[in-house]
Amino acid sequence: MSTSPAAIRIDRRDQVGYLVLSDPQRRNPLSKATMEAATAHLRSLDADRDIRVIVIAAHGPAFSAGHDLAEIVDRTEAEERAIFSACTELMETIHRVHQPVIAQVQGMALAAGCQLVATCDLAVASDTARFSTPGVKIGLFCSTPMVALSRAVGRKRAMQMLLTGQMIDAATAVDWGLLNAAVPAERLEQTVTELAGAVAGSSGETLAIGKRAFYQQIDLSEEDAYAQMTETMSANAVTRDAQEGISAFLEKRTPSWQPADQWSI
Repeated sequence: MSTSPAAIRIDRRDQVGYLVLSDPQRRNPLSKATMEAATAHLRSLDADRDIRVIVIAAHGPAFSAGHDLAEIVDRTEAEERAIFSACTELMETIHRVHQPVIAQVQGMALAAGCQLVATCDLAVASDTARFSTPGVKIGLFCSTPMVALSRAVGRKRAMQMLLTGQMIDAATAVDWGLLNAAVPAERLEQTVTELAGAVAGSSGETLAIGKRAFYQQIDLSEEDAYAQMTETMSANAVTRDAQEGISAFLEKRTPSWQPADQWSI
């Protein structure tokens, strides 16, 4: 099966790793090659424990138009499965990496592009950004985007987007829980930089423990979630960084977090 070339750029600035979709003329489609490259780059950033936060951004007027539809025409079911499996692996990798992942959305995020935003741990967009899952209009229901979308915005709102394919604006996306914030375009990069800095200032080990715990408990019953998180918090409490952070708070000083090679996880 032929695929479009990967279109990803990686950058590192201080403690933040940037994964940038870089095919602006085609509105940054998520080709199979691009999704596989993004997954590989995320795993590389995951292995770099000096990176505390990952930002997924894009070049051009659109964040992502979703799957490269040219790849989905005249394929066997096995070939189609390989494309959507690559998408699933990318989304699951976003949750598996130890760093919090922030989506920086400057334009339209459609279908799998909307799924990518919904999957990220945090998301900030330009106030002119738009979001939709329009697959129903071309006969291909957005079933895999539905997984992330329904968990971000809830059943009724997800079904509205999925069944109509209609766009929602950035303000609505904030109200529905798809975004953390929408800001003027000229403030987007600075807002994400500040958010990433606020996250990166904490213990990297604690961030990793907390992110993993969040996704472990989110779909459990309340009883099971409390049981599992009691164990998680107990183990967290005896780590060096937890003891250092609590002591620093009580002593009214800045904590000194341990280097990544000394983490207990």
